[in-house]
Amino acid sequence: MPSTLFSLLKDSISRDEVASTAEDHERRFDTTGDDDPRESGNHELVTGYYKLVTDFYEYGWGKSFHFAPRHSNESFEASLTRHQHFIAYKLGLKPGMRVADFGCGVGGPLREIVSFTGANVVGINISSYQLDLARKYTKEAGLSDLAEYLECNFMDVDAPDNSFDAIYAIEATVHSPDAVAVFSEARRLLKPGGCFASYEWCLTGKFDADDPHHVQLKKDIEFGSATPDLRYIHEVDAALVQSGLEIVETRDLTDQTAAGIPWYQPLVGSGISLAGFRSSNVGRAVTHRSLRAFEKVKVVPAGASEVARLLNVAADALAEGGRMEIFTPMYFVLARKPE
Repeated sequence: MPSTLFSLLKDSISRDEVASTAEDHERRFDTTGDDDPRESGNHELVTGYYKLVTDFYEYGWGKSFHFAPRHSNESFEASLTRHQHFIAYKLGLKPGMRVADFGCGVGGPLREIVSFTGANVVGINISSYQLDLARKYTKEAGLSDLAEYLECNFMDVDAPDNSFDAIYAIEATVHSPDAVAVFSEARRLLKPGGCFASYEWCLTGKFDADDPHHVQLKKDIEFGSATPDLRYIHEVDAALVQSGLEIVETRDLTDQTAAGIPWYQPLVGSGISLAGFRSSNVGRAVTHRSLRAFEKVKVVPAGASEVARLLNVAADALAEGGRMEIFTPMYFVLARKPE
């Protein structure tokens, strides 16, 4: 992972493209016309976004790009691992199974699940930069015999029908403008009786579309995270049914952490570790100011501070949405392909 601010955006994108890519990202959130550019240009939106933010994610968060419920006596890293183990447990993963990871990022959860279960896992991702890192980290971990990676859209996977015993997605399908298309592709790829499990980003029943503050938080999450319109929980359930999958279990895992540490705490608390500080609101502000100074002396490319800004917009909105309980990043779904 990049150890200093000087490493950010070093290999993911040309220095000359950083500012223009960040500007293009902002233009894609101009939804004043009849067409939503986030949908018509979804592939470009997501791939451009992850060229910009992957190094920042690693710098501030690590190699597992997701949230997790956390017990009061549990470390941040341990909570992420337990969250990954939970999805593997629910799918009953074991040696000999062939599994797909939709939207695998740089492969942090994938490598943990491979190590935990002994299953063969195929990471699916449209970001070539993230896949290059995933292959590098997997080789370094000595797990290349159980893990492989495929560059394609998880709505159109380059694999035949009935290819996988199980499929999971960890906070990834939110990038798709069509939940039915994602779940239908999972159904096509699963063997009969195979299961799909996912942690979904959702608006909860407490979200009020007539409340301007709620609406602005939603827009900020979408802008800073490169997502189309966030879906309600009931819309995810309906999409699963429409895709032809049979719902086995659904629940919002944020409901289980009332006595623990909120999932959004790393975004607001200072933490006691370097990584914890970097992801906090204070640490993010320091990073943003530092990048602005480094841009002036051309140590980092122009536009780097703008990338930090858009991530700060998302982080602040995610934390506030979590505090108000109008948003969850961990609506857990488990569904089965009919026999």
